[in-house]
Amino acid sequence: MNNQSFTTLSPTQIETLKAYGKKEFYDEPTTLVNLGQKDYDFFIVLEGSIHIKNAEEEEEVVAKHDANHFTGSSSILSGRASELFALATANTTLIRIRPAALKKAIADHSDISDLLMNAFLSRQVVLMKNYVGGIKVIGIENTSATYAIRDFMEKNNLWYHFIDVEKNETALDLLNNFNLSKNDLPVLIDANNNVAANPSINQLAKYAGVQADFDNEIFDVLVVGAGPAGLAASVYAASEGLRVITIDSSAPGGQAGKSSKIENYLGFPTGISGNELAHNGYIQAQKFGCVISIPHVVERFERTKDYFIIEASDTKPIRARAIVAATGVDYNRLPLEGIEKFEGAGIYYSATAMHASMCKSTEVGIVGGGNSAGQAALFLAKNAKKVYVIIRGKNIRAKMSEYLVRRIENKENVEVLTECNVTKLMGTTYLERIELTQRGTLIANEISYLFTFIGAKPCVDWIGEQVQKDEKGFVCTGISIPTESLEKSTAFTTRKPYMFEASLPGFFVVGDVRGGSVKRVASAVGEGSIVISDIHKYLALAPVSS
Repeated sequence: MNNQSFTTLSPTQIETLKAYGKKEFYDEPTTLVNLGQKDYDFFIVLEGSIHIKNAEEEEEVVAKHDANHFTGSSSILSGRASELFALATANTTLIRIRPAALKKAIADHSDISDLLMNAFLSRQVVLMKNYVGGIKVIGIENTSATYAIRDFMEKNNLWYHFIDVEKNETALDLLNNFNLSKNDLPVLIDANNNVAANPSINQLAKYAGVQADFDNEIFDVLVVGAGPAGLAASVYAASEGLRVITIDSSAPGGQAGKSSKIENYLGFPTGISGNELAHNGYIQAQKFGCVISIPHVVERFERTKDYFIIEASDTKPIRARAIVAATGVDYNRLPLEGIEKFEGAGIYYSATAMHASMCKSTEVGIVGGGNSAGQAALFLAKNAKKVYVIIRGKNIRAKMSEYLVRRIENKENVEVLTECNVTKLMGTTYLERIELTQRGTLIANEISYLFTFIGAKPCVDWIGEQVQKDEKGFVCTGISIPTESLEKSTAFTTRKPYMFEASLPGFFVVGDVRGGSVKRVASAVGEGSIVISDIHKYLALAPVSS
């Protein structure tokens, strides 16, 4: 691991942290943290050492923490399952601190917060980039079931090792050892040899600790959606002392999380991937005490006199005094027959490192002319033999930032096809080739990986008719709400709706799903942070429930 991962605590910092934990001594080698353990503790080494291992009995040590070093990664703040074993060597003295107490220490002391957060995030990056391990995912690359598992793990930063049974000769032997066959794929195996055949996403989320447990309380705020707007709202609300719970149907990041590199976001001159930006926001919100749980799909909600009751998949009803809807938009499907069977098996809606590996030395198609399409084209071009950017318009500059256009024009293996549409998909179990129509001419192409970034429809099915929307389905807020809609609420007879408040009092909307919003990461973050001032005003007027 790098030097930042092994930053030491100063004597003063150690003395400060002693007040948050208890001193322990181990005269014999002892397991402190087990693989898959949730709610595990933070340790500071006073004397002796702690070994971090992939497997409890293995000789190889991933990391060794000596005096004044400390254990843990970002997962300790999020309640996720431990990805490694931590073992104290003989004659080790340490300080044990529970996660809740650690969060309090981080909140109380900025120097400790900065040191620990930098080390935690660095360790997570180093582990996932430089070490082979984590959960074994055995499957077939070009199948939707295997893709769904891998996509969830990639976007939620879960450490795993993929083994393709069609490319790895030992994969079938591994399946046979567990009395499994190809019919059981995909299969997950952890370091303790616990096996899950064809697991659901919810099973995986619960095992990994991505899906959180929480008390049956009334939260101040429920944030629905963990994209840039939702995460910003979560960070600001939690940092200002509100009790916040945030849920998402898939992963942190929203549409921005699908961007391979964002270069025009203030403060990141060399750019940052959407996934990294989202993961940092995810950890930041939990550092301040926000509860984040994934995946949950909101099925219905109702407003009582004192609070909202929200029913979502795979969780008990959530009660909150205010709602922030930050559910964003989804890319539209190509209007092609049989596209559903190729989704996750040749048709994709994001471009990550996993996709880049899949597309190595192949021809790739990108459908769309916006920034997300341009970022994906340049990212995939590093591995792909050829990338075609397919747009309906006559000029790629119509919707794409100039810096992306210039780079695409200078990239030898990227070609822009204007006035062009995908008109047919072909293949049996996965996409094998496509048919294009360009200015009336049919073009056959051997593209077997097609990425689509077209259109944007607001994710409002869960909202129903309870709030006013505009003609395109985006939610109206503030002064954009028609007067006749306001007349339905007695609350709006004594006050006007706040800037980001919808036609239902206490229901706030930010980001891409809001009518009139600017579809940019920076504006989404701005709205998510500003809305908290509206919520404070609303909560000051609303009755307090018990």
